[in-house]
Formats: sequence, C-alpha cells, structure tokens
Amino acid sequence: MTTLRVGVGSGNPVKRRAVELALGSAADDDLPSDPTGVAIESIPVDSGVSEQPTGHAETIAGAENRAAAVLDAEPRDSEPAYDLGVGVEGGVAAFDGADGRYLIMWAAVTDGDRVGRGAGPSLALPADVAARIDDGEELGPVMDDLLDTEGVAKRGGAAGALTNGRVDRAEALAAGVSGALGPFVTELY
Repeated sequence: MTTLRVGVGSGNPVKRRAVELALGSAADDDLPSDPTGVAIESIPVDSGVSEQPTGHAETIAGAENRAAAVLDAEPRDSEPAYDLGVGVEGGVAAFDGADGRYLIMWAAVTDGDRVGRGAGPSLALPADVAARIDDGEELGPVMDDLLDTEGVAKRGGAAGALTNGRVDRAEALAAGVSGALGPFVTELY
C-alpha cells in the first residue's frame, strides 16, 4: 500500500482546495492503486494558453497542459514525482442558444496514459464585465476593479462575487475535478 501522489498544476490555493475537496469525497478503495492515503501538492506550471482563455477549446487545453506539466516535474528516486496530474482552468465562453458570455471552468486529470475531463458550473457574466473581457482584459483584474479589491481569483473568485457567495469557487472547481476523476475511480470508462 502506498500514498497516491497528486500534483495540482497551479500555485493558487483555491485550485488546490478544489482537488482536496474532490479527492476527499472519493472512498480510498475507489482511487487508483488502492492507496493508504493521498498527498496533494501545488506545482506552479504554465498553462500554455492565454492569460484569459476564451472558449471551451482553449480553456480545456489550459487544464490539460497544466495536468501534463505536473507529470513532467522532477522525478523522485527514478520514480515519477506524481501518480496523477491535475489541471484546473477558468475561462470565458459563449454558448449556442444563450446570449452573452459565461465564466466557465474545466479540469483535467492524467496519469500519463489516460486523460479525464470535467467541467464546473457556468455563470453568466454581466454585460459590462463581458465587454471588458471582449476588449482584452482578464476576468480576475476586472473583478478586482469592480469590487475595489485585489486577488479575488485566490479567494471567492468571480463565481463567488457574481452569486453573492452562493457559489463557492473551490466547490465549483471541485465539481469539475470530480468529473475529470471519473476514468480513474470507476470502470465504466
């Protein structure tokens, strides 16, 4: 029996918390290799996409790139540093059949062979926020400006602000991570 080593491709504490929530909801016997425990570490890596991902394809690519980059981290004693790499990426996108732009959340989990993907909730952006994003600004700084604060992305995020705290950013991201864990916790895939 061993510890399942999970690397989160971000230094953002909210993204790490999302992975902790997702793995905390899974029974140990559901996890790969039937581990005796889970060790989760934050590994700041580059997403390989723009600072403000636009559209599902770019947001998914950012999550996948982060997950893969974790597995490329320095090996430990000729063993890979992590059993699973997790990438979480937020972006903005339009949806067919719905007006406006939405905050979207995607997660990817990989063991180097397989990749699982899952999405968190999507939230409509106010028209003035969407216009600023369309003009090239990033959502985090726009929200900081609107809320007259700094670092909203490392706290409640836009999701929390846009719902007056009814959507917890870590819990929303955890839904995406939980979905991305599917191929690793069930034989249905």
